[in-house]
Amino acid sequence: MSIEVNGKVIETDEEGYLLDLNDWNDAVCEALIKQPEADGHKPVSETAKGLIDYFREYFQENKVHPSMHKRVQTLGKHHGQHFRDQEAYKAYLYEMFPHGPVRMLCKLAGLPKPAHEVES
Repeated sequence: MSIEVNGKVIETDEEGYLLDLNDWNDAVCEALIKQPEADGHKPVSETAKGLIDYFREYFQENKVHPSMHKRVQTLGKHHGQHFRDQEAYKAYLYEMFPHGPVRMLCKLAGLPKPAHEVES
């Protein structure tokens, strides 16, 4: 499979994950965002875009995807009083990405497809 961005063909796997991490840029990210929105998913918010950046940075620094547990522990603290409860923050993430926050964020960040255990 592939997507076209600014006249360039970007190769993806059958689920839409980039085959070459170096193909990712802001324009590619926007093209990847449009796919789930076209399928009826909620529009990607500015908060979600910040999470995409976090995923890219985390992966570049650690060479692994952040797990749901790690994300809830670290990022939930940055969203103020409302998300002091880890379960509330996890529910918030699943509201944004009902089919799995880690999988969708990895796809939108141009990262490899994660294993199942990262969602727990």
